[in-house]
Amino acid sequence: MHVFITGGSGWIGTPVVAELLAAGHRVTGLARSDASAGRLADAGAEPLRGDIRDVDLLRAGVAASDAVIHLGYIHDFGDYVATGLVQRAAVQGIADELAGTDRPFLFASGVAVAAGGMLTEADRSPDRAPESPRGGSENLALDAAALPAPQRVRSVALRFAPTVHGPGDHGFVAVLTRIARERGVAGYIGDGANRWPAVHRLDAAHLVTLALDAPAGTVVHAVAEEGIPTRRIAEAIGAAVGVPTASIPPEDAAAHFGWLGGFFGLDVAASSARTRAQFGWMPTHPTLEEDLAGGAYAAVATASE
Repeated sequence: MHVFITGGSGWIGTPVVAELLAAGHRVTGLARSDASAGRLADAGAEPLRGDIRDVDLLRAGVAASDAVIHLGYIHDFGDYVATGLVQRAAVQGIADELAGTDRPFLFASGVAVAAGGMLTEADRSPDRAPESPRGGSENLALDAAALPAPQRVRSVALRFAPTVHGPGDHGFVAVLTRIARERGVAGYIGDGANRWPAVHRLDAAHLVTLALDAPAGTVVHAVAEEGIPTRRIAEAIGAAVGVPTASIPPEDAAAHFGWLGGFFGLDVAASSARTRAQFGWMPTHPTLEEDLAGGAYAAVATASE
């Protein structure tokens, strides 16, 4: 199978590409820089230079492939609406090219689509408007999966846990670790009972490859740990960094955590029971707390280092 992937040189995409190639697939990866193109070529994939903003280029890559995995995203938290609009346009362009072909279209989403309770694969995202998170692209693609056969897109939503961890991570946990070092305390908000799901990047990557056979409209939860209380996350960070753990009052969260305060205070728990049963997926790599205890974030530096 010839797979076209965006984000193939990224945190999750790199092991996805490795798994695809190991399984005998041919892979073409969108690369927005010479460095990204070099990483893809070194891995054995074929780079296609360009950016997810170039919808015509995306459609050309899609047209030449048997399956599409869209993991690319512009992580600009300073202009969330603009990045969402780019994502929506990319998803729409890919879906338009795949309409009626029955070729798989796997795309990255997130489990933080609803707060409180336990999110399952049967729950739909409340985000539909172009101005909503990720431009409402999950519903855009899943709606296309429900169209009559001549227009149907074999869309598969890949909902990743907000914490996709492992050595070399530069995401939320790395930021929390850096803040703990800089401030001399590993903080959690309020009583720290709110939950975050987590998954190891290698477990997530393996699940992506399993989902290539999924039918249209499938929602996949790349979640190994359904919901870790944020106090436990802070305690694990504190133990790893060698600083005490403390509660941060909600009104001080923005000052202490910066932009991450709004995310770290959410209560987001998600089940992957249906995903595990459907794909026979069983996470085997370290948990988040095991990664922290094992030194996976030891290299995270403070801003001044």
